[in-house]
Amino acid sequence: MATHGKGTGLVGYNLLAAVDAGSHIVVAHEVTNLGHDRTQLANIGRQAKDATGVEDLTVLADRGYFSGAEVLACEKAGITPICPKPLTSGARAEGRFGKPDFIYQPDSDAYRCPAGETLTKHSTSIENGLLLNRYWSSNCRQCSLKSACTPSNERRVTRWEHEHILEAMQDRLDRMPNAMRIRRMTVEHVFGTMKDWMGRSHFQTRRLKNVGTEMSLHVLAYNIKRVIALMGAPKLIAAMRE
Repeated sequence: MATHGKGTGLVGYNLLAAVDAGSHIVVAHEVTNLGHDRTQLANIGRQAKDATGVEDLTVLADRGYFSGAEVLACEKAGITPICPKPLTSGARAEGRFGKPDFIYQPDSDAYRCPAGETLTKHSTSIENGLLLNRYWSSNCRQCSLKSACTPSNERRVTRWEHEHILEAMQDRLDRMPNAMRIRRMTVEHVFGTMKDWMGRSHFQTRRLKNVGTEMSLHVLAYNIKRVIALMGAPKLIAAMRE
């Protein structure tokens, strides 16, 4: 699997898991040999939706899963994602205005900056398969807030063609401030429990197919113990006989 995106690699595997927030039962899982989760949100979300049989599914994921294309794929699949966006811009860290300080105005397809200026669309390009529009104002050089905004000649704001989907997801996250706490309490407990069972060691098998089978056995054992804790062994046995 690749590490840090620097062309280096190591022999390793990455476990994806979807866990029900109510019962803490693992409803879907998969083992990959990718060193990141950025392309897996819709994949594991669809598996969880198929396993549970629900029409509408809300998925909580950490920022490692964030990808505009994956969020869009979730929306198309009837999955409502809640996933924080990585803080990749250094503007806020350097004491300057961040992108959230620029307000998009859909009626005019323009942005309003903190100084009240209008940033209009000047260019469109396709990068990594995404259609991106860029907005800026020609009045930046004379702006009294320029030092708090950008060291360049003008501040440019980039907007993806489906940016409204990301804005809607951020709004959901803002209205659910405990979302990431619920995620940690749900899935991290499962990972921690299974790691303890494994002795904090490596997988015992090699190659993706074999590791996937090994992980499936761990998940099966975890789910059986979890169901017994929830409903008791006699009820579980009776349900299995039906």
